[in-house]
Amino acid sequence: MTDTNTSSSGANSDAIENLLAYLGNRDPIDTFAETPDALRTATSGLSEGQLRTLEAPGKWSILNVVQHLGHTELAIGLRYRMVLSEDAPPIQAIDQDHWVSALFPDDVSLEESLEDFSGLRAINLRLLRRVTAAQWQRYGIHNERGEETLGAMVRLYAAHDRYHLHQIQRILDAQG
Repeated sequence: MTDTNTSSSGANSDAIENLLAYLGNRDPIDTFAETPDALRTATSGLSEGQLRTLEAPGKWSILNVVQHLGHTELAIGLRYRMVLSEDAPPIQAIDQDHWVSALFPDDVSLEESLEDFSGLRAINLRLLRRVTAAQWQRYGIHNERGEETLGAMVRLYAAHDRYHLHQIQRILDAQG
């Protein structure tokens, strides 16, 4: 995969660089492949209380984080397909907090959330493993970040995986 940058500026660019630090030099595709098992390991044996306790008021629980990863996987799968099949398609940002709060967070179990994420990730990995060198340079126009190549998206979302695994550990640490 070709490593490319997004065309962001200012504070948004700083936030992206901070997020990409969680990926470091890891291969994004390998990271994508490892995340479902890493999530299962990170959440194995946790009680409902541990899963559903918010990190702090207004913050997410571990279960919310896993639900969010499934939501994101669905959204980015569509983005990948749009970028691969259309010329410079618009890419709409999502309100991640609203998705977590509005999409039945209390009715979806950890196992359902892990299954949803793992299934969507497998579908997206099959697609990404077929992408050619030239296709990594295809791009969409993100309404907040501007022009974003497929390669940049994949690096960003692999870093996103690593960040949320770190977040789960941080929530557990806060619980004692």
